[in-house]
Amino acid sequence: MSTTFIRNHQFNVIKKQSEFLLKTLRTVADRRVLETVRFSSVANIMDTFPSLTEDQKRMLGEVSTFERAEDFERYLNDLEPYLEPFPTITPKQIQKLFPKNKKLKLPDLTSIDFRYVTYLGWVDIASNRLFIVYPFEGRFIGIEGRITPTNKKGYCLFCNRHQELALFSVKTKPSGASADNLSAISHYVCLESQGCNHSITDTTALEKFILSASK
Repeated sequence: MSTTFIRNHQFNVIKKQSEFLLKTLRTVADRRVLETVRFSSVANIMDTFPSLTEDQKRMLGEVSTFERAEDFERYLNDLEPYLEPFPTITPKQIQKLFPKNKKLKLPDLTSIDFRYVTYLGWVDIASNRLFIVYPFEGRFIGIEGRITPTNKKGYCLFCNRHQELALFSVKTKPSGASADNLSAISHYVCLESQGCNHSITDTTALEKFILSASK
């Protein structure tokens, strides 16, 4: 059985570097430029992993040897068994993360391919609320807030892609403040969490927002 070691956001980096390298191969004739791009693509992939075994480095580094679209496609397919899925979570676990929401609308967990999930996000259209669940240091963190569509495109805080955004506002309780003295943290994020998950390549901004909003 394959040992999983590639998280969703890391796989997105690999895909983007593969796509960029293939595009370069199709549009650039200078061999020196191509070799530079091959080298930088591998470096960018390696940089997204805190640690790798020699076998894992060799496997990921194969991207620099390809010439054809089918080679890159096969490479990505061959990496799928090594994807580390979002940790198993049950509806009851999700409900416990949002104890004040007695009418919590749960996502259909059976329809989700958790290999391609960095954070679990869903919108309750009836209440205009976005719910996010994220695994952090062996536990799940859940945050919820009001989602307000902007009908404008911009760059999502989480995945940094240019997409139609919504303002996500989460009420927080500053340290030492009373329950009546709440503040809010707001940022623009993707309206559609699935597409965001397919694009996110770095969890830094996501984690910073979630940790700040969950205080």
